[in-house]
Parts: sequence; structure tokens; C-alpha cells
Amino acid sequence: MGKINLKPLADRVIVKPAEAEEKTQSGIILPDTAKEKPIEGEVIAVGPGKVTDEGKEIKPTLKEGDRVLYGKYSGTEVTVDNIEYLIMRESDVFAVIEK
Repeated sequence: MGKINLKPLADRVIVKPAEAEEKTQSGIILPDTAKEKPIEGEVIAVGPGKVTDEGKEIKPTLKEGDRVLYGKYSGTEVTVDNIEYLIMRESDVFAVIEK
């Protein structure tokens, strides 16, 4: 996957959601309306961090390539080159999935 033409600002990250499940574990194929929104994805880009009211810079803890879990309705959906992404604050990410 090439570089995305979006650069997140402050403490925001861009996440490419994992594909929604096409079928249940028992093999039932799901229509688009029944698919669960993914809560897992890959960090594609990370902002430089945020600056507190006192002027202190807080660096992000996430990095490009991290597999993360986030809230079901977190972030703002954007589409770039027919690929859907989410832009969210780093604090909307619940956990990094260890490899």
C-alpha cells in the first residue's frame, strides 16, 4: 500500500479498518446491512502530537503499522482513492494488538 495523501494533525491518527466479516463462524453469509462495523484496524499515519495549554508537547505513543482496537463508532470516515479510512484522536484507540 502506498502513502496516503492525508497528514493527521495534533494527536490524530489515520486508521484503515479491517475488513468486515463476510460470514458468521457457522458459515452464514451476511448482507451488507448485517455486517458488524470493524473495531480493529491498522494505523496508516500519525500526527506529531498535541501541545498542552502550558506549551508542553506530548508525543504520540502509536506508530505507523500498529494494529489497534478502537470504539465501534470512533473517528470520522473519509475515502481517499476509493479506500475508506478513519481519522480519530489517539485517545479513541483502546489498545495495540501485540504481534
